[in-house]
Amino acid sequence: MEAAIIIVFVVGYLAITLEHSIKIDKLIPALVMMAISWACISLGIDNFPQWFDSANHGLVEGFTGLDHDSKMHLMEETLLHHLGKTAEILVFLLGAMTIVEIIDYFDGFATIKSFIKTKKKTKILWIFAILAFILSAIIDNLTATIVLISILQKIVKDRSVRIWFAGLIIIAANAGGAWSPIGDVTTTMLWIGDKVSTGYLIGYLLLPSFVCMAIPTLIASFLPAFKGELDIEESDNDKPKSKFSSTMLFLGLTAIVSVPVFKVITHLPPYVGMMLALGVVAIFAEVYSNSKFSLTEINSTESDAHAHHSPVHHSLSKIELPSILFFLGILMAVAALESLGLLFGFASTLQESTPMLGTEMAGTRVSDLVVLLLGVGSAVIDNVPLVAASLGMFSEPLDDQLWHFIAYSAGTGGSMLIIGSAAGVVAMGMEKIDFFWYFKKISWLALLGFLGGAIVFFFTRTLF
Repeated sequence: MEAAIIIVFVVGYLAITLEHSIKIDKLIPALVMMAISWACISLGIDNFPQWFDSANHGLVEGFTGLDHDSKMHLMEETLLHHLGKTAEILVFLLGAMTIVEIIDYFDGFATIKSFIKTKKKTKILWIFAILAFILSAIIDNLTATIVLISILQKIVKDRSVRIWFAGLIIIAANAGGAWSPIGDVTTTMLWIGDKVSTGYLIGYLLLPSFVCMAIPTLIASFLPAFKGELDIEESDNDKPKSKFSSTMLFLGLTAIVSVPVFKVITHLPPYVGMMLALGVVAIFAEVYSNSKFSLTEINSTESDAHAHHSPVHHSLSKIELPSILFFLGILMAVAALESLGLLFGFASTLQESTPMLGTEMAGTRVSDLVVLLLGVGSAVIDNVPLVAASLGMFSEPLDDQLWHFIAYSAGTGGSMLIIGSAAGVVAMGMEKIDFFWYFKKISWLALLGFLGGAIVFFFTRTLF
């Protein structure tokens, strides 16, 4: 039965990786392999030789001696444990997505265009790279990419020039998302899973992530594509549509940034702080829009009557539920492998058989090569299951340098291929960027940035 579950996972993983080739949304194989994996566990519970206790990060003693009912009860408890941990991530993401959509409802991101006062391509490149680096740390790398490419489309009319800017935005956004607990889904997973803390994450990764962004941007500044000036025309259509746009932009960003502070002060899970942030932003949004909509009256007649007036209702209808369902499926599918002790056993084998290039970590030697390969792998396959698997593979304590290196590698490695990150995929869709064009023109820049940042990380980790 273990072999069957592994086959289901591999086939599902391939379907996710080949999403663009087989024309099937990746959430479908993720949900199917989650359901089938846990169904196989339930049907074959008496045949498994071991069971992994995620709460204590160790194998359950005497599992084979338990009767059927006890094993089923243990499976149900484990399933509920993983669902709870996954729900924390999903609720957190729902809150963050809604706040971003509320900002967009008031056209808050249009105010960012006012930062661009120059026509020189190199200066515009650095402005967009730095904006992507900072914005992605606050509103996540996917959203930052969407926002900046939307602004880019209003500034750069020539698509052949614009795709070069888009390529560097992808690299900068992924680099910026790696050093913030709210900047990338994988980093958020590590943060919510109590593997990294905000202070140490910034301390370990801010400089490596900046180098990962700066090296490609600096090299690109000397390329022919970024020589000369752009012809930028001012238009009334570029001005914010709401007088509250700048207010909602700063309010929304401040609310999201305050979530890690809330966690440090209260020691509550991050999703609690995100719900508070959403509530505060929603209050101002409702006041500004003069709507009577209530979150507790979604199905009421009054809600329907005021739906098109309510920024909160409008924003809730625009969040990406397919992404939420994908995360549910993939995280719970990986949890199935973890519960059978397969990831734990794989990690032990990996540490024994790979070259020991790492430093001493919590009494064991973990190879830096393994984590670097994880970064390269995230350019080919989705980084969410890779990080989810690492959570089940390693048992290092909070703020061990291993977790920070995983956050860096998984977050920035995806830039090496355009399909390797959510930011790359959305840019590919918005600008119709060809896979092979990106591979020839941008991938080598992303690789140099990734390796440069990794070298800097080897230095920064010696400071803590």
